[in-house]
Amino acid sequence: MIRKLTIVCLLTCLSLPALAEGFITRLLDKPVPGGVAVIALPEQATAPRAEYQGNPLLVVREDGARWIAIAGIPLSASAGTEHIVLANGTRVPFEVTGREYESQHITLKNQQQVTPDATRVKRIQRELAEQISAYQTFSPRQPSNLLFDRPVEGRLSSAFGLRRFFNGEERNPHSGLDFAAAAGTQIKAPAAGKVILVGDYFFNGKTVFVDHGQGLISMFCHLSAFDVKLGDELERGAKVGKVGATGRATGPHLHWNVSLNNARVDPAIFIGAFTP
Repeated sequence: MIRKLTIVCLLTCLSLPALAEGFITRLLDKPVPGGVAVIALPEQATAPRAEYQGNPLLVVREDGARWIAIAGIPLSASAGTEHIVLANGTRVPFEVTGREYESQHITLKNQQQVTPDATRVKRIQRELAEQISAYQTFSPRQPSNLLFDRPVEGRLSSAFGLRRFFNGEERNPHSGLDFAAAAGTQIKAPAAGKVILVGDYFFNGKTVFVDHGQGLISMFCHLSAFDVKLGDELERGAKVGKVGATGRATGPHLHWNVSLNNARVDPAIFIGAFTP
């Protein structure tokens, strides 16, 4: 009898970490460069406030049991110990593990989309400033869902984080996830949100930014048409636009960025398609 009780106690103790780890942690905790870290926070009556690299963090209750901070990790991060900072100055550590990303070589007929002239550089800089400002949005709303719907029906093509070479010249890594889909395919909001930017940009083509709340932002680009305007409030599944090949694109597809606390992270994490 004593032996049976001992075994039961051991099994119970071993199962505690699994019970403590909720759905959000299992879905999102991928602490690699370009990934997401889920960090447990001290218990208190109201949501704790926390920052990472000077940007406020998304904080939610997990399964109604504990407060957690959900931190986007930039691609530029190195493996090792990072810290978030609570409102009272307490530093809470978390570990980032290394990850290698593959390379992608793309040939473009328009050399201006590889090495733009001075006039186009001015336009690109102006457009980049607009988009960076949108990525820095932090609204108080809670995201409607953290397991996102796929924004478009289509095969996952170019993965997040690829080192990209255009006509043999290295440029910024691929900061989103591409879906191979025919021109005109409907794009839908993966979660509820507000349209905070609509534009037609040199590299991105027709582009829409949607704020899902607390620094969680979706960006959809290379669209052929818009179904929204600035300031629109979207329900989950609402029409955003249609797939196209505007901007720097070699063919019709959807490029989808997810940004969290102003860090571009792998959208595959939010649709349960992340592969280490």
